[in-house]
Amino acid sequence: MTYQPYTVLGAERDSRFLITCDHATNVVPPELGGSLGLPEADMLRHIAFDPGAAGVARALADALGAPAILSNFSRLVIDPNRGEDDPTVLMRLYDGSVIPGNRPSDGAEKARRLNAYHRPYHDALERLATRRNDTVLVSVHSFTPQLRGRRPRPWHVGILHAWDARLSDPLIAALERERDIVVGRNEPYPGHLPGDSMDRHALKHGRPNTLIELRQDIIATPEQQQAWGDRLAPLLVEALTHVTD
Repeated sequence: MTYQPYTVLGAERDSRFLITCDHATNVVPPELGGSLGLPEADMLRHIAFDPGAAGVARALADALGAPAILSNFSRLVIDPNRGEDDPTVLMRLYDGSVIPGNRPSDGAEKARRLNAYHRPYHDALERLATRRNDTVLVSVHSFTPQLRGRRPRPWHVGILHAWDARLSDPLIAALERERDIVVGRNEPYPGHLPGDSMDRHALKHGRPNTLIELRQDIIATPEQQQAWGDRLAPLLVEALTHVTD
């Protein structure tokens, strides 16, 4: 079976929503030997992908009747949620772990990985986004409950956005009405990096958008992932009714 750097689900679905998952997998493509020289324990960490995010993205897309696109390469290979000129697009050291397979990477190798993985993913994402002229982008990510030496993160859900908060504002309001959810605005990360996926496919095109971060311990199992996809779908539908294009 030929390797493909992305997976598209429900391409024929006609919902306004398009679900994306930039850090869906820890796969290292076969042509890189299927490994970057890291132990398995590191490849199962957040440095390699966003655990649980792919399952939520699939469930959310199904619940919304929307198409979805998921990366099929680890963020350690080349990070699809970074601009091509971002110095962190190809990491040699990440959260205390040296990436052996990236240490010798030069400009030529970076260009090869951009051409082989990063650009095909973004080209496919943009094709899906342009299938309608009123596409709404929703990106699904996950975050660790705690970083080394730092306080536990209290949020169950973080809603990230840049200057266009048309969808994020009513989504946050809807989540805040859920008594068992702690929601953070632009937590645990800032909501915008120049050249990231939302900048490239939403902000530059005026498309309503939001990025949903879920804490990894609450989406650890397939059942939890399904439950969160089902729970978020009606809240997104409600939020969209407040959006004026």
